[in-house]
Amino acid sequence: MPIVNTVAILSKPRSDHAVRLVPELVDWLESRGVAVRLDPQSAAYAARGHGIAREEIATGTQLVIVLGGDGTLLSAARSTRSAEIPIFAVNLGGLGFLTAITMHEIYPQLERALRGDYALSRRRMLHCELHRGHEVLSKHDALNDMVLTKFQIARMIDLEVHIDGHFVCVYKADGLIVATPTGSTAYSLSAGGPIVFPSVGALSITPVCPHTLTNRPVVLDDQVVIEVINRSDDSQTYLTIDGQIGELLKNGDRVVCRRSEHSISLIRPPDMMFFDVLREKLKWGGR
Repeated sequence: MPIVNTVAILSKPRSDHAVRLVPELVDWLESRGVAVRLDPQSAAYAARGHGIAREEIATGTQLVIVLGGDGTLLSAARSTRSAEIPIFAVNLGGLGFLTAITMHEIYPQLERALRGDYALSRRRMLHCELHRGHEVLSKHDALNDMVLTKFQIARMIDLEVHIDGHFVCVYKADGLIVATPTGSTAYSLSAGGPIVFPSVGALSITPVCPHTLTNRPVVLDDQVVIEVINRSDDSQTYLTIDGQIGELLKNGDRVVCRRSEHSISLIRPPDMMFFDVLREKLKWGGR
């Protein structure tokens, strides 16, 4: 009997690959005595009823299978973060920094995972709170990043940054990214930020097209508290979490970021290291 006896499957919407893969995968798992819990999208692909809400799907499971790209994984990570169950992420196309397992590898790698034979890459999340006056309007955990960006086409925004209560500067820029090591290879990398090894306890601050060219990315210990105060007019600044959750800010709103109490554990092929992924995805030179 396998070590894993119940799995959850979360799938990317509108995916031709998932349409074919999910029914086949469900049959494959059930033929091995593994019970399956499906999110609504996966249930639709498999014609198995309405499915289970993502916030509840990890209950009673020992493994979460995510089918899609990095965006699907980001959403799944926020939904299942409190369960802290290993995530088996399959790349169905696209760049896929985090979804390192390919469709061609899925069954051999899954066979090993069901036996508990896998390596884990633990990824700490980022906790963000939006404050307006004395009220906390929202709280979010991000796997990649918190981004403040301009909402108008041609205008820069003003963002005042404090680290552990100490004033740093006011960034006049198109935006500002606070990223985890996992998020260092996402939007932050495109904006000129550093690549941070996943196990390093760090957060990075990367300005997007700063007016002052000496405003460079900064890497910080992940024990610090980062506070960003919006000094732009109402509705000029937009807050996004992992590029998927967003809201407009008012002048004086504060976004407070700190290391989250939650982590996710990504199952990776035992022979694939972080630099193998960088070399493949970024087309670095090989031997």
